[in-house]
Order: sequence, then structure tokens, then C-alpha cells
Amino acid sequence: MDDVTKNRHRTGLEVRRSVLGDQHVDRAEDAATDFDRPFQQLITEAAWGTVWARPGWSKRERSIVTLALLAALGHDEEVAMHVRATANTGASRDDICEAFLHVAIYAGVPAANRAFKIAKEVFAQMDGAAHG
Repeated sequence: MDDVTKNRHRTGLEVRRSVLGDQHVDRAEDAATDFDRPFQQLITEAAWGTVWARPGWSKRERSIVTLALLAALGHDEEVAMHVRATANTGASRDDICEAFLHVAIYAGVPAANRAFKIAKEVFAQMDGAAHG
């Protein structure tokens, strides 16, 4: 790895950990095999070390946009993961509701309906963990 790539990877890990949490990133890294390690490197460097690390938008703003896109595309597991990540990004439940309302209008009611259902399940888990 050249220095630029090393720095992007290091930055990507820092941002990824700050958004998704150490536990999630550690699990992903520990589960990586020779087969998918290049994919983990790609998302760490491209998504987290380049896009999420750009100046101009806060983590909250990136979180809201990411949730809307994932919901619109029907990526349920990623929606759940990024709803959990809002505990670290500062996106509120009201922000998520507004994002999913936009999904309903611009990407379809079924996509938004599914996203709301997923978010409610994740909120229940988060609330239970906070009280238990």
C-alpha cells in the first residue's frame, strides 16, 4: 500500500468506527477472509475514507442521506445498521422519519413502509438495551 492508500485506509477505519462503533468494525474485520478482505478494504477506503470523510457535510447529514438511499433501494440490513449508527451520528428519530417520508414520495410507499418497520424494530432494541 502506498502512503495515500494507507492514510485513506486509516482515515476510513477512524470514520467507520466513529459511525458504526468499534464492536461492528471489529466483527467485520475479524470475519474477513482472503476472499472478502479486498471488499472490506474497498468499503473502508472508498465509503468511509473518502466519501464519509469529506468536508462540507456533517455525519448527521450523511447519515440522513444514507438512510434515505438505503431505504429507497430496499437494503434492509443496511437500513437497520445505519439506524443503529444514528446513536453516533447525531441524526434524530425525527430526522429519520423525515428521510423516510421523502422515500415514500420519491421512491415509493412500500419502500418507506418497510424502512419505518425496520427502524421501529431497531429503536425497540436500542431502547431495551438502554433500559436493561
